[in-house]
Amino acid sequence: MVADKAVNSTKENHENLDVLSSTRAVIKSALEKLGYSDEVFELLKDPMRMMTVRIPVRMDDGKVKVFTGYRAQHNDAVGPTKGGIRFHPAVTEKEVKALSIWMTLKAGIVDLPYGGAKGGIICDPREMSFRELEALSRGYVRAVSQIVGPTKDIPAPDVFTNSQIMAWMMDEYSKIDEFNSPGFITGKPIVLGGSHGRESATAKGVTIVLNEAAKKRGINVEGARIVIQGFGNAGSYLSKFLYDQGAKIVGISDAYGALHDPDGLDIDYLLDRRDSFGTVTNLFDNTITNKELFELDCDIIIPAAVENQITRDNAQNIKASIIVEAANGPTTAEATQILTDRGVLIVPDVLASAGGVTVSYFEWVQNNQGYYWSEDEIDEKLHEIMISSFNTIYHTAETRKIDMRLAAYMVGVRKTAEAARFRGWV
Repeated sequence: MVADKAVNSTKENHENLDVLSSTRAVIKSALEKLGYSDEVFELLKDPMRMMTVRIPVRMDDGKVKVFTGYRAQHNDAVGPTKGGIRFHPAVTEKEVKALSIWMTLKAGIVDLPYGGAKGGIICDPREMSFRELEALSRGYVRAVSQIVGPTKDIPAPDVFTNSQIMAWMMDEYSKIDEFNSPGFITGKPIVLGGSHGRESATAKGVTIVLNEAAKKRGINVEGARIVIQGFGNAGSYLSKFLYDQGAKIVGISDAYGALHDPDGLDIDYLLDRRDSFGTVTNLFDNTITNKELFELDCDIIIPAAVENQITRDNAQNIKASIIVEAANGPTTAEATQILTDRGVLIVPDVLASAGGVTVSYFEWVQNNQGYYWSEDEIDEKLHEIMISSFNTIYHTAETRKIDMRLAAYMVGVRKTAEAARFRGWV
């Protein structure tokens, strides 16, 4: 599946954290530092549109189960909105709203002509058959079809969704539209207009900025000790990219536990044995806990699972000097402050994981023009954008003496704020 599975799939956690409130707080700080009025914050603190849908699906046992789904469109001042669809039992309306705001920030950071969006369905795809997943995917598209489209809102894969689900959704939208519409959705199979490099794009983007961060701290990635939380799509690709670069992956985890080897894990061996959901630790007896994983002696930690994994409770015990956030919102505001005060360099999610939306943009452009690029061309364009974005945010943080997260929000929110101002909305 495309995104890393939840290490903690419950809706609550011990800090009672609200990702939407914390996102709004950082956006407010960013806008204040940029000199924008309160009216701009009022416009951007919530999605401009939030749709809740109910999707009936006849299950394999003959009974009809009704699923709840969401689609949030944060702001379209810059252009059509863009964002993934996640299938997960812990999806909430607040989470989807926050994720749509983060997508706006990501698009602004890498300078794409998009606003942010996000979708989700409350379900557990691990307990559903192939036929049930297809019915749910098509039902979701029918439910939101009036507000999505190649020039309105372009979905993509996210947690527990993949290229097959995108293909079903594209086919359903094309039936409704009565026209083949590959540009309606990204993350598709290559044969249906997908882009080379899309499946590994998030991990490749994280790898690029990780290398830039390591240079800033004088760390050679070859031989560096790295911990990766999550072993789904992003986590597994990250493990492979960094392992091939010569890094020692001393710890990895999935939904059921974590593995540790101070001399470095054999990533190729683990990749051969993981299932389609990124699960591999259930094959081993000598596992460690997620808490122990974050406290391992290492140089770099990459949270690549779900929100709120690094908190005030474990921030003091982290030994890494760099944290690169491949997941959305893995570090709480309190933990960010604790780690920043300790001198830990945090490369924030809205920058680190922007490789996915960047290559999704490349896919959309290729669909619109009907001309497709090679994987080498995709890689070259992605490297250029990610390195430039990292340097802009790092320079902003250094010159303004703020942490990388606030700097990223400042860079990311500026484009939408300016577009809204020029349109006369504020």
